[in-house]
Amino acid sequence: MKIKASNANQPMWKSVTVKSSIPAELSKLEELAHNMWWAWNHDARSLFRSLDEKLFEECNGNPVLLLERLSFEKMEQLAKDKAVLRKMNDVYATFREYMDVEPDHSRASVAYLCMEYGLNQVLKIYSGGLGILAGDYLKEASDSNVDLCAVGFLYRYGYFTQTLSIDGQQIANYEAQDFGSLPIEQMLAEDGQPIVIDVPYMDYFVHAYVWRVNVGRIKLYLLDTDNDLNSEFDRSITHALYGGDWENRLKQEILLGIGGVLTLKKLGIEKEVYHCNEGHAALCNVQRLVDLVQKGMNFTEALELVRASSLYTVHTPVPAGHDYFDEGLFGKYMSGYPQLLGITWDEFIGMGRMNPEDHSERFCMSTFACNTSQEVNGVSWLHGEVSKKMFAGIWKGYFPEESHVGYVTNGVHYPTWVSNEFRKLYLKHFDSNHLNDQSNQKIWEAIYNVSDEEVWRTRMQLKTKLVDYIREQFRDSWLKNQGDPSRVVSLMEKINPNALLIGFGRRFATYKRAHLLFTDLDRLSKIVNNPNYPVQFLYTGKAHPADGAGQGLIKRIYEISQRPEFLGKIIFLENYDMQLARRLVSGVDIWMNTPTRPLEASGTSGEKALMNGVVNLSVLDGWWLEGYREGAGWALTEKRTYENQEHQDRLDSATIYSLLENEIMPLYYARNAKGYSTGWIKVIKNSIAQIAPHYTMKRQLDDYYAKFYNRLRDRSRELRADDCRLAREIAQWKEQVAAKWDDIKVVNIERHEINDSIILQAGHKYQIDIVVDEAGLDDAIGLELVTLRTDKDGLEHVYNVTPFDVCARDGQCVTFTATHSIDNAGIFKVACRMYPKNELLPHRQDFCYVKWFV
Repeated sequence: MKIKASNANQPMWKSVTVKSSIPAELSKLEELAHNMWWAWNHDARSLFRSLDEKLFEECNGNPVLLLERLSFEKMEQLAKDKAVLRKMNDVYATFREYMDVEPDHSRASVAYLCMEYGLNQVLKIYSGGLGILAGDYLKEASDSNVDLCAVGFLYRYGYFTQTLSIDGQQIANYEAQDFGSLPIEQMLAEDGQPIVIDVPYMDYFVHAYVWRVNVGRIKLYLLDTDNDLNSEFDRSITHALYGGDWENRLKQEILLGIGGVLTLKKLGIEKEVYHCNEGHAALCNVQRLVDLVQKGMNFTEALELVRASSLYTVHTPVPAGHDYFDEGLFGKYMSGYPQLLGITWDEFIGMGRMNPEDHSERFCMSTFACNTSQEVNGVSWLHGEVSKKMFAGIWKGYFPEESHVGYVTNGVHYPTWVSNEFRKLYLKHFDSNHLNDQSNQKIWEAIYNVSDEEVWRTRMQLKTKLVDYIREQFRDSWLKNQGDPSRVVSLMEKINPNALLIGFGRRFATYKRAHLLFTDLDRLSKIVNNPNYPVQFLYTGKAHPADGAGQGLIKRIYEISQRPEFLGKIIFLENYDMQLARRLVSGVDIWMNTPTRPLEASGTSGEKALMNGVVNLSVLDGWWLEGYREGAGWALTEKRTYENQEHQDRLDSATIYSLLENEIMPLYYARNAKGYSTGWIKVIKNSIAQIAPHYTMKRQLDDYYAKFYNRLRDRSRELRADDCRLAREIAQWKEQVAAKWDDIKVVNIERHEINDSIILQAGHKYQIDIVVDEAGLDDAIGLELVTLRTDKDGLEHVYNVTPFDVCARDGQCVTFTATHSIDNAGIFKVACRMYPKNELLPHRQDFCYVKWFV
């Protein structure tokens, strides 16, 4: 018998999970690791780093993964290390003191729904500004000890990791997250089985697991459909952030809105205010309406209660940025809801249209959110004004300047974004109550008492830290892309912490105008190659995988950066995430932002920068329109000179070049004998003292409570009291007015001293009497005279509004009178507006019935 050279079958492997064994002495570490409080507490991060600094870096700063990877032998050593135990106990004592406090019940309780949250780079459930803002919001809600919880998604792949090919093409890499190694906890029922949320889709259910993120004192609940209970088509709902086609987007928004409310309901959580942060979560109000109707209310009554407790925040300044769904697709998943609500399909889908009876108009989540929320707000003053115009078509009969749409300007979470170096400086020189009184400008003005040398030394520490980080983090990717190691070495050497460093970190959407700096390459080359005033630009940002134009911008900037005259002077840094952002906003000298006006809803990266002594150079758009102070940064005017965008871009780029050449570079390099510019330090101090206190997340949260949350809570309580008596009365009143609206008639109009030619004398007072047949309604009608004036750009604006008073009644006829005058000469438009009048309404747009006549 011949013996075979080999005889082996295929190995049969079995997966074995080995959990780290944490000694009892170190058990507190596990509790600390599973609360994201460590993400904004320096001592907590320092504790975990001290366990094994190299491993901590390999774990990307993830303490859960760190504890998992520490060897049994290392754990035993740490358990006997008195210094480690002492530090752990100190941090844990601070943590428990922070946690063991009752929420402030004097403020409204809030349920917050959002598609993404940027808490830390460890948890990839964010892509950009919206998520970072939401993450900061939860952290400040924790620090302010308010009663708030949040709902979002646990994405299997999150947003993509970015790399660049050798020619600068963006490559999107989707890397699966290992949920078991993240600072999250799966929610389990009493029997130890996973809690499952059954969300209705057409004639079947999608089943979502629930995970909890402890964000300090705040609970964030994340839905996860990537489980065996679902088909392969539905497991992918929570795979990627902003991924897939429009059908998948709709399925995501059903899960977030309807599934989010069902999640809170299953967990026994009920809040006084429901905050829909961007339109993705708008369908939360569908489920809230269904719940009330199933309790015995009719639709109109239920809508009163839902509206009175709902806030919608819009983050998008253009209609095209909102989510729209064709009626066929929307009906595929939502057609069963009108029956549950007791209304028709046309009435239901009409709530998502600016023109409800236009069947060609797609359903818009933002319009639905506006129609089911009492309050709506933009995220800066300018964005609020833009939003009034954008949504004006929803509330026909009123002009944008009359809209109830408000604003709260975005801020940033101070403990997250202030570098350790500036944290120590502020701790040393600012009032001890600084963290609790962040909006107090007097406290921030103490920066003027800090020596110029200390400010400059702190800035140079941060610049050196950034340069070291870039050299360490990007060496491998640059070697891969450049091909020539000597070229990479040259690039590394050219990064100069003593040069004027200018940072640009944005999502690469075309309106952000990342290309602006590269309009005149010859002039730019002279700027970056000035031997006396060296300047370097650091660019970073991702383009959505479906945004070809944005990816083209990245490719062009990368190609320019590889040209000999720009090598090492213009650098593109891959994979913009929270970790890189923290380095950039603290390490550069100038933060540059160049959006197309007025398309920057707010922007917050510049706010983070100024708290670290970084100066802003930005278009007066978003937050910077409010924040800019002369002598505390540089601004490009908000006014357009050209309608042609290419011409405007050229003008703006020339303005940037001129500011750099004539103001910024000479000021930065006006060095004294000690090696720094006193003029530059003055700009830094002005920026910190005059601007920073107004753009903290604490101020933002306080604004939401003062402007919206507490008002919504108070009115909602009034409507719910006595078995919802007031809600039912208002609903009944609205139904009566709506039924008789077309029967209301203007019987007579008498214009005293006004002839048929309608030529009026400026400043003269004219009396107008109008008799209206109220059609049996009792004091339900208001009248006012609206005067419009056309500005130099041909746009109409409200000049004044004169209310009418009731002067007589005769049966169901009411006589109204008003005295009207126009103080200026010119051409005006004048008309009378009739509207439903009820002091129980929060604002006119709440019941938007209007009848015009002249």
